[in-house]
Parts: sequence; structure tokens; C-alpha cells
Amino acid sequence: MAGSYKDLVAWQKGVLLALDVYRASRAFPRDELYGLTSQLRRAAVAVPSKIAEGQARYSRQEFQHFLNQARGSLAELECLERKEAESLLSRAAELGRILNGLTASTRAAV
Repeated sequence: MAGSYKDLVAWQKGVLLALDVYRASRAFPRDELYGLTSQLRRAAVAVPSKIAEGQARYSRQEFQHFLNQARGSLAELECLERKEAESLLSRAAELGRILNGLTASTRAAV
């Protein structure tokens, strides 16, 4: 797996999505700081983190494992209210499709 994780479109979009989740969650009620806000932020940051960690591993199988974990973290973002987060959810869906393609391409190369 040549190149850097920073070259992966999935990682780049994951970082942008995480930044947007942080921005959007600033408007959440203060009493959700340690609940929903914290959970969504951790899930959003986990997506590009897992992509980077997986790309740094020594095998395609390990990379696929971490891509699957990134998909799981991405799914956690779906607990956002639809009308409040339509744009974020749309971007999360796009990133999910990119992760699916990246996972499929790592399987095909085996």
C-alpha cells in the first residue's frame, strides 16, 4: 500500500466531516456536552483516524479491518436529527460510499 493516508480521498473527506461535526455540535444544548456532543465528536474523529491507522498497517487484511471500523464510526453519526444535520448526513453518506469503494479495491488487489 504505497503512498500516505493523506492521499486517500476518504481520509481527506473524513477530516472535513469531523471539522464540520465539531462546528455543528457547538450549537447543541450545553447539557449534551458529555452525552450526544461528545459521542458524535468521538465518532467523527474516529473515521479519519481509523483510515490512517489501517493504511499504516502491514497487510491489506488489517487495512480492511480498520476501514470496517471507520464505517462503523461513520454510522454512529446517523443518530443526528435529520433536519438539523441534513448536510452532514449527506456528506457522511458520500464518505460511506467512498469507504465501500476503498474497501472493495483492497480486496480486489489481493
